[in-house]
Amino acid sequence: MLLVVDIGNTNTVIGIFRGEELIAHWRLSTNREKTHHEYAVLIKELFSLEGLPTNHIEGAIISSVVPNLTPVLSKTLQTLLGLKPLVVGPGTKTGISVLVDNPREVGTDRVVNAVAAYNKYGGPLVIVDFGTATTFDAVSSQGEYLGGAIAPGIVISMEALFKETAQLPRVEMKKPNRIIGKNTVESIQSGIYYGYVSLVDGMSRAFRNQLGGDCRIIATGGLASIIAETSKEIEIVDPLLTLEGLRIIYEKNRPKRA
Repeated sequence: MLLVVDIGNTNTVIGIFRGEELIAHWRLSTNREKTHHEYAVLIKELFSLEGLPTNHIEGAIISSVVPNLTPVLSKTLQTLLGLKPLVVGPGTKTGISVLVDNPREVGTDRVVNAVAAYNKYGGPLVIVDFGTATTFDAVSSQGEYLGGAIAPGIVISMEALFKETAQLPRVEMKKPNRIIGKNTVESIQSGIYYGYVSLVDGMSRAFRNQLGGDCRIIATGGLASIIAETSKEIEIVDPLLTLEGLRIIYEKNRPKRA
């Protein structure tokens, strides 16, 4: 079995693959204060809840956009599993070309998503990832990562609105019953929800115009499903795309057996 770990700014997602099948996954809050021992205890408990033995894990791979947590989780897996994980970074074989000014600037999660999406759906395509930031990534018909766009994430926007205003409350992220809000809570929810639907649809159309009319729009991330309910451009919601990309990249970098 293969253990895959995607360390994001807000959440860390862990998955277990048996061959090509994802048999278990967990979404945890990213905690920069935890030690590798604390993470080891937590992950061991998760394995236990699913009835999965840790000694059946044959490999592990990490993608991270939180540099100070990368060595912590790496040490966690070495302690827990007795093996050194592959960490996605410069020099890792991905199977795609990154055609931007400075490939080292591109978050590893965006490259991993591109690998998974192209392998599953072909190209050209746009990946919309609803994470801490909302990102748009373009992949050509030849499987080249062409670049993208970055906007503030939905939760960040809601928190900024609450913290930077004197009278607006913190509200739940949900699709409101109507666009024209009849009270403050409905008005905020409408502005955030329909504002992001418009952002996604407008950016998707602009990307499609540049990439070609047959371009597909793939959404991933924790809030992808709720936005896709109303979006006219999102065609596929694949919430665990990053985990699939990590499995594919691990296979490309797996040491050859004698």
